[in-house]
Amino acid sequence: MTPKTASPRVAAEPFLKWAGGKSQLLTQLARLYPSEVDRYFEPFVGSGAVFFDIQRRFGPRYVMLSDTNSELINCYEVVRDSVEELIQLLIRHKERHHARHPSHYYEVRDLSTVPLSPVERAARLIYLNKTCYNGLYRVNAQGQFNVPIGRYKNPAIVDEGGLRAASRVLRGVRLAVQDFARCLPRLHAGDFAYIDPPYFPLSRTSNFTAYTERGFGLAEQERLASSVRDLDAKGCLVMLSNSDTAPVRKLYSGLRMHRVTARRAINSTGTGRGAITELVITNF
Repeated sequence: MTPKTASPRVAAEPFLKWAGGKSQLLTQLARLYPSEVDRYFEPFVGSGAVFFDIQRRFGPRYVMLSDTNSELINCYEVVRDSVEELIQLLIRHKERHHARHPSHYYEVRDLSTVPLSPVERAARLIYLNKTCYNGLYRVNAQGQFNVPIGRYKNPAIVDEGGLRAASRVLRGVRLAVQDFARCLPRLHAGDFAYIDPPYFPLSRTSNFTAYTERGFGLAEQERLASSVRDLDAKGCLVMLSNSDTAPVRKLYSGLRMHRVTARRAINSTGTGRGAITELVITNF
């Protein structure tokens, strides 16, 4: 079956806040993009900031976005396919949040997603994302969202225009819940992949990989580096972000290393946040 094509060069912004999201780095990353993008793959989609930027700049013919976080991919599917129903549920969450804050937040956080419809699950995720502490997505070993409520006077729970724009951009985009090892072998020579895994920790106390209950440790970092080597051998174009550490440089030795400057957003104290150097690794 011939895949649908993504809508060409339609502008939209991420509809989720995401730890490690790349919105702040787009100007730096754009200098490293290939000159054209026909088929685009992103196996750790997160907020999708790079996808939305690539779509606006290049309008690729084929796009696959994937992640192991099933709630995240469901949310993208609902924004793509059922945005008006989603907006109505978010309006209800907004009304209840202002009427029953903070009890509504914790009632929604504690809901089991099993009996919820896909649209209800997506509305729950967006509501929690817009009202939780730091916009942080974190789950425990049982896969339960466990972030406390944030301190917001008027959180942007419903962005009708932004959601509708994102829905237009996502039309025709393929979405999948899958490990990167199932996504990346789909690439052909000349295809472009942006890879943004959970970062190798800067220290023993800075490790944060709890986007899913499985985590992302050293074995996964090594497995990913092997997949990137395979893509390079096939003639695919690869851009990967990770922490600027000796282990990362060793894993990707022989590829091009570019330094970019980002602001650290996750830390238990304000003094632990600030500018930090990250690596962008390319093979072109």
